[in-house]
Amino acid sequence: MLMPRFPLALGAMNYVQILQDASFLELGVLGLLMVVSVASWALIALKATQLARARSQSLAFLDTFWKASRLETIYQDAQKLEGSPLSKVFCAGYEELTKLAQAKEGASGAMAERLGGIENVERALNRASTNQLTDLEARVSFLGTVGSAAPFVGLFGTVIGILNAFNSIAEQGNATLATVAAPVGNALFATAAGLFAAIPAVVAYNSFISRIKVFDTEMANFSADFLNIVKRHFFR
Repeated sequence: MLMPRFPLALGAMNYVQILQDASFLELGVLGLLMVVSVASWALIALKATQLARARSQSLAFLDTFWKASRLETIYQDAQKLEGSPLSKVFCAGYEELTKLAQAKEGASGAMAERLGGIENVERALNRASTNQLTDLEARVSFLGTVGSAAPFVGLFGTVIGILNAFNSIAEQGNATLATVAAPVGNALFATAAGLFAAIPAVVAYNSFISRIKVFDTEMANFSADFLNIVKRHFFR
């Protein structure tokens, strides 16, 4: 059975020699791609941990929310689930509802005031949802930028490397396959480095955006359910 040659080619490459033969501009491109790749992997790990925590705590909050009979009890449990966007949305709505209840003590309770009250709760829920969505999306755009720009940065390094290789060959006056293959192959290493930085970033970006959209839908649905409960029990 024939073994694939691509991994063997990678293993046979002399990376030290590639760096020694590279120009300052090529080294700058490779250094930039290395820094960006490390930053991308660190961000992927942090964001994956954040979203996993948000998912597990949101499931725990929903279980508490639908089983508990008192909002005060739910609020106490929700404060312990700091990683859940749904718990943060609920806390914002409950706190606004508590403020309205305190402000209306001794008031006439006119219908206009009641409608204004439920609107205040709705605004609090929407504001909290927006804040949580912004927090979930924080720094995810960096992965999208890396995924779209890194291949072109690597290609730029390859072009510079090929130009330098051909200039060196022209100066030597020897353009055989043996003299051309090695420097051109080394120059293509920059493109491989760009793809190495871009591919994980693109995959992670698409995955995170998809999961964040699910949280956005869940927060909207939860806000609607919470408003219906509030209307039935507090603004009848």
